[in-house]
Amino acid sequence: MLENAEIFWAASQAELKQGYIEDGEQYTCLLCNQAIQKGIIYPVDGVLYEAERYMRIHVERVHVSVFEYLMNLDKKLTGLTDHQNSLLRLFYQGKNDAEIQKEMGIGSPSTIRNHRFVLKEKERQAKLFLAMMELLKDKDEHAPALVPLHPKARMVDDRYNVTEDERAAVLKKFFPNGSKDALKSFPPKEKQRLLILHEITNHFEHDRKYEEKEINQILGTVYHDHVLLRRYLIEYGFLDRKLDGSQYWLKK
Repeated sequence: MLENAEIFWAASQAELKQGYIEDGEQYTCLLCNQAIQKGIIYPVDGVLYEAERYMRIHVERVHVSVFEYLMNLDKKLTGLTDHQNSLLRLFYQGKNDAEIQKEMGIGSPSTIRNHRFVLKEKERQAKLFLAMMELLKDKDEHAPALVPLHPKARMVDDRYNVTEDERAAVLKKFFPNGSKDALKSFPPKEKQRLLILHEITNHFEHDRKYEEKEINQILGTVYHDHVLLRRYLIEYGFLDRKLDGSQYWLKK
């Protein structure tokens, strides 16, 4: 999770749009961390594809589209209201203003045109802000190294305002014998809980479904109250599950 967050937030605009990065001898999906090795031919439905084309197929098949993935992120990450999110989805589907006005049942086609203008203004502001932040990086020598947000983070607030040094101190305090060992106690503070839960995800494998019994066994080796850990892992967006609780998996 942490590794995926780092490459996700470090990616350029062009890399985010395509959904993957070229990383040495492989292509890595920014959305789930899937790595595709260069120099290998991959078969899909009887057709052979080189690595980069296969990565594009992976993004389409697993994530539908980069747009869809980004639109499903927490609105505190995207900065979009629910209303803006709905409008962007309809714009992406290629619908005209009259169709969108009818489907959403708001105002008139001119109202939708006004929303388009507001979103375009937001795009211009974002470009300028991004440029200013890039320029700031070259001058701000005192900016702390913050722990990257995992893309599926929920309830993004001050709890995520944590430096790498703070993270190391918290892990040492609650995992004195290393994070592969048992948790000394469950942290009382929200920021500490976030870091500990993030570290616990390393006990699970990506792209694997776990039965509830397996989840409980794994978490039971970390802490005596496995139900507590399981609940917080879901609440913070690290784990997902079926509605009946029969299967769990790391959230991509």
